[in-house]
Amino acid sequence: MLSPLFRYRIELLIILFSGLIFIPFLGQVHLFDWDEINFAECAREMIVSKDYLNVQINFQPFWEKPPLFIWMQVLSMKLFGINEFAARFPNAICGIVSLLVIYRIGKQIKNSNFGLIWILTYVGSILPSFYFRSGIIDPWFNLFIFCSLYFFFKSYYRKFENFWANFLSGMFIGLAILTKGPVAFILVGITIFLFCLFQIINVQIPNRSLTINKEKLEIVTSKKLIVGAFIFLLAMSFFGGFWFLLQLMNGNSAVVYDFIIYQIRLFQTEDAGHGGFLGYHFVVLFFGVLPASIFAIQNLKSNKEENAQTNQFRLMMLVLFWVVLILFSLVKTKIIHYSSLAYFPITFFAALFISQMKSELEYWRKWFDWVFLFVGILFMILFIAMAYVVTNAKALSKAEFIKDEFAKGNLQAHVHWTGLEFLIGLIPFIIFLLIRSKYKKKLSVKSTVLFAGFTLFTTILSFVIVPKIEGYSQRAAIDFYISKQEEDCYVTTFNFKSYAHLFYKQKKTPKNLNHFDNEWLLRGNVDKKVYVVCKVQHTFEFETNYTNFRKLKSSNGFVFYERNSKNSMNTKYDWK
Repeated sequence: MLSPLFRYRIELLIILFSGLIFIPFLGQVHLFDWDEINFAECAREMIVSKDYLNVQINFQPFWEKPPLFIWMQVLSMKLFGINEFAARFPNAICGIVSLLVIYRIGKQIKNSNFGLIWILTYVGSILPSFYFRSGIIDPWFNLFIFCSLYFFFKSYYRKFENFWANFLSGMFIGLAILTKGPVAFILVGITIFLFCLFQIINVQIPNRSLTINKEKLEIVTSKKLIVGAFIFLLAMSFFGGFWFLLQLMNGNSAVVYDFIIYQIRLFQTEDAGHGGFLGYHFVVLFFGVLPASIFAIQNLKSNKEENAQTNQFRLMMLVLFWVVLILFSLVKTKIIHYSSLAYFPITFFAALFISQMKSELEYWRKWFDWVFLFVGILFMILFIAMAYVVTNAKALSKAEFIKDEFAKGNLQAHVHWTGLEFLIGLIPFIIFLLIRSKYKKKLSVKSTVLFAGFTLFTTILSFVIVPKIEGYSQRAAIDFYISKQEEDCYVTTFNFKSYAHLFYKQKKTPKNLNHFDNEWLLRGNVDKKVYVVCKVQHTFEFETNYTNFRKLKSSNGFVFYERNSKNSMNTKYDWK
């Protein structure tokens, strides 16, 4: 009999591999506004206030998100302290779990080799790899939804006779609801409905006719489905609804109401300027999930898979992909990570095509080479442009053709570049040369080199380039907030939304109930010193309307002001 270590050696290697990719250097760069700092600040305020039931921001009720991911960050901060590493560590764990889940599902619906290919396509694509190094909610949200759909598929494949598959499907969708809200149920509900519908109805395109699959119809109309649905809904209600029930029991019905209204508003309006054109997510998924998206397109066009279970799971992934893409294309708010659930089906299609391609040489399309050549050249151009910008930053900060004053200020930041960083842009092009020449006919090696190379590329980008970008975009403001941690004062912003001053100032539980009222901080009779951070393009407006502040300094597009409590009402400064 094989030892447990030997039997699970692949899983152990996956854990080691993913841990080495996702965990190192998590805390080397400050959290980014808004989302990363938003969630980390909610977790920090839970710890400071010792109120673990209610989500708060600026010590006021925060109804936009349920608490599950915040609780994960709280636990992480209890272990590692209140810092960037702790805020991002839950998603590194999510990355490890996600790759294990992908391998296990791939192994069950096809074989172990397919599971490994799927892992490689996932971790070797650009955005999927980046997300597990972040501190945002979506990686766990997506994983819970994906697991819920898989266990539904498992239940369906066994004609709804598997109690645990029904229960786990409901449990995971409940956890997804507790992570981000009812949009999880909408996504899963539409996907399941369309999957069952397409199982029943066969469309004969040449004949323009529809036929009903009576065997599948019997499955989805059986009494077992009713029992399975009851188990599913019971598990979903318990895991997804208990926090909302606790809120109602504690008299916080207003929080639940505001949460529901916010979810509706997200679908109907652009949130805080996050708009975009109709095809926004098409572009994001194509370029963001390179190189997997190239292979996925080919599998979307045609598929020669003979395994019935794999084909049915492919249908579910196909439905999920289009549900995510269409739904979030219609939603007014356009944010890059809204369509991140589609990473699972895209990389699945890519892995499926690669597993077929390995056995048939003609599967490698000539246009693949041209696309990868284009991608390699594109990255070279982007890094050459970046090199030009950073080496001429001071000159560009005075250029008249750049109209954004804040961007000009960002370019004045002192960020150290060795000059070698721009060689990273050569990696995609070198990958192309390898797969085009040395591994031209070795398709298994060709695809492995491609995705392994992009894994290296995205990892180096995370470790080397992202910290330098942060140095331009926000570090001046964050350094200012950190410098005020020991001072008993108020810190706020003017005319731009931010949570950074809360997290990096490490705001304590306020004694004055006016602390959240910006107008009181700017004009009122305050009880201690107030600091205001303003972006350079808004300085004229600020200085015209709030003459009781004096300018401290300006740095990299940010301007910093202060007022003392003693001159809260009468002191005026002459900005001339």
